[in-house]
Amino acid sequence: MTDAQGYRTQTGRGIACMVLGAGVLTVSDGFVKWLTDGYPVSQIIVVRGAFILLPMFILSWRMDRFSSLRVSRPGWQFVRALLFTASVFLFLHGLRFNPLAINTAIAFASPLIITALAVPFLGESIGWRRWSAVVAGFCGVLVILRPVGEAINLYALLPFAAAITGALQDIITRRISDTESALSVLLCSSVLVMLAASGFAFDGSWRLPTLLDFSFLVLTGLLSGAAHYLLIETFVLAEAAIVAPFRYSALVWGLLIGFFVWGDLPTELDWLGIFLIVGSGIYIIHRESKRRSAA
Repeated sequence: MTDAQGYRTQTGRGIACMVLGAGVLTVSDGFVKWLTDGYPVSQIIVVRGAFILLPMFILSWRMDRFSSLRVSRPGWQFVRALLFTASVFLFLHGLRFNPLAINTAIAFASPLIITALAVPFLGESIGWRRWSAVVAGFCGVLVILRPVGEAINLYALLPFAAAITGALQDIITRRISDTESALSVLLCSSVLVMLAASGFAFDGSWRLPTLLDFSFLVLTGLLSGAAHYLLIETFVLAEAAIVAPFRYSALVWGLLIGFFVWGDLPTELDWLGIFLIVGSGIYIIHRESKRRSAA
């Protein structure tokens, strides 16, 4: 096999891992949405988190006998984990009230927010093309929110807030990526979000799940852990600039699951908002990759 053929094969595997990982994660979110009708989000987070950790420890053992879980900058890890905790709570609460595809689409505003915050937090220079994409993406969020009139969707603020906290955590991830592994970051975040959710165990809202519901709770964790493994493997196999846009395939999965399980279909305005958010996000990823390759 030539170098070019090997590169194409690796890239193809990376894209496949991204599409499959995005799909598996969306299926996990679908189970969470189903479970929020009968169980509090905090209970779902704890059970799911426990089974997210299982694939992560297996992966770490296979890679380097747990050395990848070493934490070098605990302060930044803690701040990032706090933001991750807020993002998880907001996103999963949003799943309870919003169609799966809408909740996912608004959460994908995160790259737009990262671009806007990169100026004050990272000192990056943003050109007019990327600023235009940011504005267009935020217009898409406003289209879905519909902040005027009787059609306002306040629940859409939940995934949007999740996108903001998610963007802040990603900015911190950029700062610590030189010393912290992806698995150590995932471990710290998963443990803190489970501890935070466990604090609600005594408020009387938790209840003993049926055998079927418990199997769903376990499945959400295993699926989420497997998805994170696939997404990590994606960036091992292929360049981030190539595979990152395929993360938006989660919207296709969300639309299919939402339609076949709950009969949800976006309105015409929702479709416009989704198009603006996704189109702007993909364009920003494209411009970012061109900027880095030219540097």
